[in-house]
Amino acid sequence: MNTNDIIGTIGVGIILVAYFLQTVKLIKTGVLFYALNAMGAGIACYASHLISYYPFVVLEAVWCLVSVIGLIKLSYARNQ
Repeated sequence: MNTNDIIGTIGVGIILVAYFLQTVKLIKTGVLFYALNAMGAGIACYASHLISYYPFVVLEAVWCLVSVIGLIKLSYARNQ
């Protein structure tokens, strides 16, 4: 395994952990869920960029953006 593979595996692993934890009801769809998704997608996006696989760069960038929007909406809702 080279460095790119390790970085990508970590990013995808974080996303999968978030979904597993949410699916088995250990966490709610909230701050931790969105934060894990944003972090994992950002790392996976970077790994995809390193290997110049741009379809996944776009996919992971959008995934990260959607998660960040979720975090912003939660923050906004808490301040109401």
